[in-house]
Amino acid sequence: MTSRTLGHRAPLLWVLLPLMAGLVAGKLDWLPFPPLVWALAAVGCIVAAFASPRAWTAGIVTGVFLSGAAYYDLSRDRLDDWDSLPPREVNVTLQIDRVFPPEPGWTTVGGLGRIVASEAHVRELERQRVYFSIRLKPDDATPVRSSRMEVTGVLQTLPRNAPDDSFDGYLSNQGMNFTLTRARVTGMTEKAGAYPVFCDTALRRFNEILTKGIGSHPEQGGVLRAMLLGRQQELSDGQKTVFRESGTMHLFSISGLHIAVIAVVIQGILLLARLPALVRVAAGGVLLWLYVDITGGTPSAVRAFLMVMFLHASHTLRVPGNPFAALVASAVCVLLVEPMQLFTASFQLSYGIVTALLLLGLPMAERLLAQSALFTQLPKVSWRWWHHTADWVRQAVLGSLAIGLATSVVSLVSGVVIFGLFTPVSLIANLVLIPVGSLVIISGFLALLSGLAGAEWLAVVLNHASVLLLIIVEKGVHLFVDLPGASHAARFSPVWLGQVAFAGLLGVILAGYTMNWSAKRGGMWTPFIFALLALLAGMRWVSAPP
Repeated sequence: MTSRTLGHRAPLLWVLLPLMAGLVAGKLDWLPFPPLVWALAAVGCIVAAFASPRAWTAGIVTGVFLSGAAYYDLSRDRLDDWDSLPPREVNVTLQIDRVFPPEPGWTTVGGLGRIVASEAHVRELERQRVYFSIRLKPDDATPVRSSRMEVTGVLQTLPRNAPDDSFDGYLSNQGMNFTLTRARVTGMTEKAGAYPVFCDTALRRFNEILTKGIGSHPEQGGVLRAMLLGRQQELSDGQKTVFRESGTMHLFSISGLHIAVIAVVIQGILLLARLPALVRVAAGGVLLWLYVDITGGTPSAVRAFLMVMFLHASHTLRVPGNPFAALVASAVCVLLVEPMQLFTASFQLSYGIVTALLLLGLPMAERLLAQSALFTQLPKVSWRWWHHTADWVRQAVLGSLAIGLATSVVSLVSGVVIFGLFTPVSLIANLVLIPVGSLVIISGFLALLSGLAGAEWLAVVLNHASVLLLIIVEKGVHLFVDLPGASHAARFSPVWLGQVAFAGLLGVILAGYTMNWSAKRGGMWTPFIFALLALLAGMRWVSAPP
């Protein structure tokens, strides 16, 4: 029988893998010459690949690798001379690229931006990306994307390679070279454009809709807005701790799961409207992008949007395509535009888990279902209702189990690497809570659509339905966290061993898939054995969470 989940090709892997390796080499400063030298060498390798068929593979792989190394340095654009200078006060014009929602009651707002103008003696700062922290006056409005303002603050360089578990490491991996703190606004040079203002206004409207009728449930309301709008500042410290310890934190921030569920809802609504396929994909893409951008355009949401659109395009245009090829294509696009994302926990976790789902989870589910078929001696046309029910339950349970096992083997390793937590309970927790969480996303999104359409009574009903589901989710999370050994603070020692283990695990999954998970080469047990050995060899318990 032909497999529907094995044998899929993703030719862009020949670009993605060497590009990632080149970016890593650039970050670790392994190549001794300036980036221009490596860029020229990359061009030479690619020209040689096109000139000689025998040198095609080696030329392309080497050329893309060297291009990635050069691209890292060019994109990072560090001013090394500033590393030896102390913090200093500067007057600059700052363009706002992203604003982090402030905590309730705070008078300081932070975010990411870039310096577009500066004083003559620090002209080299122009085009530099910075993290800013601005103290607002009572009459100052919260900055909006694309606006430009004159600010005075304290500028300090970030280390080239700060520890990944620190805030400096997070900023460094985002491509930031400086922090601009204790800043104050001295003037506005350019207001935000019409589209960013529209997105900001729409976000406020979304927040109002998801608050209607549930004021008596502030905790669940905060979780709902965190899930649908990315407002994680509405989660209490206790909620964040419990969600993190149960391995379910991804449910409460906009991620690939949210975008995938919402994409299905949008396509379902457009399908009911009986629109042509091409129009349905185009309109669905616009609506999905508006949701992604209005809720902040977080990198994880943008990545999920790209993968969804690649899949839709391949099906609509009837060109060969598959989920793994779409995943690889989205990763290439993301790294070409924002190469620094490779080093963010969000990129690594989301692509790692989806890779495991597609290359290990789906083939495992297919194999389990083939080996456990029910009523094989009875023609399906003669099945009664209870035959269909039993078969549906079998497919749901085994499919969820396979996907849960595949994604959990990645999340167990990445949880130690990224969050410093070993959470064996996450497998069971996610198997139970992901379906309920998906219902919350559907209910919340339909509430937004109802509120925007003027049916506020329906939005209130749907908000209450979401609250009821979230009460079930929270009780389930607490139940799992209270289990003995549910989570424990842990670290890989040395730290680099964790990154090697994570990359090696994904490599094992990719190799197993290319060999059709042959039993002679270890079969589907190989990733689990590798993960177990990596954890036993490198993981160390720590006395308290970092």
